[in-house]
Amino acid sequence: MVDEVLNSYRLTLGYLKRLIADVPDPDLTRQPIGVVNHPAWVIGHLTYSCQALGGELELPTWLPAEWEPRFGTGSIPISDRSAYPSKADLLTALADGEARVSNRLANLGDAGMSTALPDERHRSTFPTVGHAVVHILAGHAAVHVGQVSVWRRAAGYKTQSAIFI
Repeated sequence: MVDEVLNSYRLTLGYLKRLIADVPDPDLTRQPIGVVNHPAWVIGHLTYSCQALGGELELPTWLPAEWEPRFGTGSIPISDRSAYPSKADLLTALADGEARVSNRLANLGDAGMSTALPDERHRSTFPTVGHAVVHILAGHAAVHVGQVSVWRRAAGYKTQSAIFI
């Protein structure tokens, strides 16, 4: 199951990279009417989500403390471009988070996916590590990458196909 989830996550992040490939850095925080979650926030949020999931996988935190209020659950995207890291830095941080979580999951293996979620506060929603991993890396990531697809159209960029093959 680990390989399947990580493959899905790689495909989803590949789509995200295609969606923003032709978007200049200054545009990453544009908020066209009705679209609040801009690409800078989505990339940062997905990166922060890697760290949050990493905590459940017993990885130490690695992001600067200011990432939580800027990108964590409940954070609100703003249009001020200077409030966010550069496009290159955001993508580097996302790749780092993906690598950390992927490496940990590869070492954890399928058996580790069935262990109880360490954070008891979330066990009613995610009884096992596997439940949290599938949700964060498949469902959660896909929802937010879909928001970038909507943002792209609202911002006047040409539609990108989600076809993975």
